[in-house]
Amino acid sequence: MKIALSPRIVSRTLAAIVALALAAGTATAAGDVYYERAFVRAAQDKCRLFEPRLTQALEAATLQARGAALRAGRPASELAATAERAKARAEATPCNDAELNQVKTRVRHAFAGWSRAARINFPGDKAIWSADRFESAHDGWRLFQDGATGASPVRFGLTGKAPQEAHPAAVVSFVGKPRPYAARIVMRDAARSPRPWLGADGLPPDAARRAVFAAGSDLAPRDLLASGARAGEVWRFPDSAVEALATLDPREPFLIEFLFRDDSVATARFEAGDFAAARAFLAMGPV
Repeated sequence: MKIALSPRIVSRTLAAIVALALAAGTATAAGDVYYERAFVRAAQDKCRLFEPRLTQALEAATLQARGAALRAGRPASELAATAERAKARAEATPCNDAELNQVKTRVRHAFAGWSRAARINFPGDKAIWSADRFESAHDGWRLFQDGATGASPVRFGLTGKAPQEAHPAAVVSFVGKPRPYAARIVMRDAARSPRPWLGADGLPPDAARRAVFAAGSDLAPRDLLASGARAGEVWRFPDSAVEALATLDPREPFLIEFLFRDDSVATARFEAGDFAAARAFLAMGPV
């Protein structure tokens, strides 16, 4: 059995990827870290500096740095410009540049431990995505966030036997309610509302939302139940939901709605957070 690295060790590993130290809570430092990681990521695209697993780790770190910068108050438009500056710098840097080779060595050293990490928590403003790169013979949570509708626990994320083969699902354990006939994910529709909707409750008007309905449901196996739940249903969604969620701003919420035949709707609220970064972490494959 392999032991997962502690979140504290993983955090130190991620920080070591860049020369700049992150001054916690400041927008300037968060943006600087994003610039450095975006530069290394662009240099990888140009020069093929790293093997695929390390490239996925770098992708996760870059997305995580972007999320941290957004949560620290940096505007999305400014971060887009930052990414362009990093890309331009990478394009102007020869692949045999001595300084780039030093950066390559530091990155390899930094991710020697990261590549062996099996479980990592990706904290957001109010919620946490928990990622798990273990492989098993049974369907299990590879990425999840916990929520609730009333007194009923709801867990949403990606399930599967292997981390790179996980699919979206929600598991709910209703207390004193009949079984719903449908479930859907509700989020901002990027085609109708390109910019994040961060005011009020964080969701745009109905006309600018999209819904992704579950393809079906079944009794949830014990391994998928939320902590303390004895029974529940698992609702499985199409993979298109994953792509849509990955494009959301880390500060945006999304909803899981369960529809009942009496026209009532039970709603669980989730946070997009570092979903995209956690997904890139899973793409490294099993430990």
